[in-house]
Amino acid sequence: MRTLITSAFISLDGVVEAPGGEPGYRNSGWTFKHTEFLPEAFEIKGREQKEAAAMLLGRVSYEAFSGVWPDMAEFADYKVMPKYVVSTTLTDDDLVANWGETTILRSVDEVAALKETEGGPIIVHGSASLNQALSDAGLIDRYHLLVFPLLLGAGKRLFSTADKDAQKLTLAEHEVYANGLQKQVWDVVR
Repeated sequence: MRTLITSAFISLDGVVEAPGGEPGYRNSGWTFKHTEFLPEAFEIKGREQKEAAAMLLGRVSYEAFSGVWPDMAEFADYKVMPKYVVSTTLTDDDLVANWGETTILRSVDEVAALKETEGGPIIVHGSASLNQALSDAGLIDRYHLLVFPLLLGAGKRLFSTADKDAQKLTLAEHEVYANGLQKQVWDVVR
């Protein structure tokens, strides 16, 4: 079974919306506007590219990243790895041609089936709604969180508000940086 890893920039109060400057959100670009950049705090982002064998995205994140990441040297490893997009509306004609092999999945059940295939870890970036559905379905195995020392109030959250049984996590790795950023890597206990 493949490992499904969620990677997220998240505020202390759980907001994941528009960390890189995506339009339409009041606090857009919060990751670089309010926190001093320290390269060592983002080491995990490079490691994720080296360790992942595939990337999984929701439609909104795919549309945002596919217009930018294919031409960015810092995301070169993602260009060549297989990508999966969970969407009920995208068609193959909507996929970009310069970002490698991309497969459209139509449901969380198809993600569950993908996890049953052979291969290495699958990394999820962005994709707030998809992350909520994956978490609620018990499909996420690990969380890579960079927790920013900010309270943003309103905004899309990483975790849903569904009433469900407690899910135990084990802290696998952590570090606190001089700018207040915290790296937290959590394994889901099954």
